[in-house]
Amino acid sequence: MHLKALSMFAAVLLVAACAGQEMESVSSEGTMESSGQVAAGPAAGSAQDFLVNVGDRVFFGYDRFNLTAEARATLERQAVWLNQYSSARINVEGHADERGTREYNLALGDRRASAVKNYLVANGVSAGRITTISYGKEQPAMLGSNEAAWAQNRRGVSIIN
Repeated sequence: MHLKALSMFAAVLLVAACAGQEMESVSSEGTMESSGQVAAGPAAGSAQDFLVNVGDRVFFGYDRFNLTAEARATLERQAVWLNQYSSARINVEGHADERGTREYNLALGDRRASAVKNYLVANGVSAGRITTISYGKEQPAMLGSNEAAWAQNRRGVSIIN
């Protein structure tokens, strides 16, 4: 009976110790020193918080600029975050895959960026906080001439300024 209680107590201590791990470093003398800081995720309201906890990109079909259900779900999370952090400004980039002319893909990227902006505005984000730019096929996320690469390059990316 005592062994069970002792085992439970040890398990609780182990979980508590893992949850509140402090940052440690090695001193010049070779001993471990604690900074007193607890390791944590990104700061609330930061660009990293947006990237990690909300998501910064949506994807489009071939030759399309309409938003998929998955894209709308991501943009709804973005709108909630942007409405919570009302001083944040955002730049929406529109991208295309390598197929098509430079001019066509710049226009397609512009329509994609505008689709993202319009959805955010429809969800309460002030249009004055959002700028758009099209890179067309000039800044691929993934190199390659195959469907896997093209799918990653047909995107709208929201970047916190």
